[in-house]
Amino acid sequence: MSMISLSGIHKTYRTKEVETQALENVNLEIEKGEFLSVMGPSGCGKSTLLNIMGLIDTPTSGKLSINDYVIEEMKDKELATFRNKMLGFIFQSFHLIQSLNVIDNVEMPLTYRSLSASERHRLAKEALEKVGMSHRLHHRPNELSGGQCQRVAIARAIVGNPEIILADEPTGNLDSKMGNEVMNILHRLNKEEGRTVVMVTHNEEQAKKTSRTVRFFDGRQIE
Repeated sequence: MSMISLSGIHKTYRTKEVETQALENVNLEIEKGEFLSVMGPSGCGKSTLLNIMGLIDTPTSGKLSINDYVIEEMKDKELATFRNKMLGFIFQSFHLIQSLNVIDNVEMPLTYRSLSASERHRLAKEALEKVGMSHRLHHRPNELSGGQCQRVAIARAIVGNPEIILADEPTGNLDSKMGNEVMNILHRLNKEEGRTVVMVTHNEEQAKKTSRTVRFFDGRQIE
């Protein structure tokens, strides 16, 4: 069963002076429970693809469906609710809010749901336990290492129990030891909890350990 289906996806960015083709005729099926790596040189469209899957950006043309829901048929409010429940995003640069402590950062996606403060707190603590950060609940991001910040970012991504995790260079700012620890968490979420994971990476060794790798060049899928 396809969890994510992209058919004839094109993405063009236009300014007054120039037109840039970011993606060209992408056709891709990602199965439920798959761990997919997306590879290619910088500027080839990898992050654009991930942003379209994550409903952060919209294609210029083509069809995207997630879990059999056709995205273009959804209204804005419906789309925001769907994104919040279905998708968890992990960024290379963490995107944690520096003025909030760890548990408040992790609770953020839950503030858009009809949950009590105590329930949000409980779910955030459970997510932090899964990534080995339950001892740092009240620290702020600037008191953590890069690897710890990424663990918190993963906890934030999974706190709402999404079926899909989208990771954009999740180990790009980490040393090899911390990078391996983050990858172990992602593999555990994939294998033990059945979450579908799509990861943009430049790391060949990490890609080899995933279910499948697709490669892009100049906006086109070449493998």
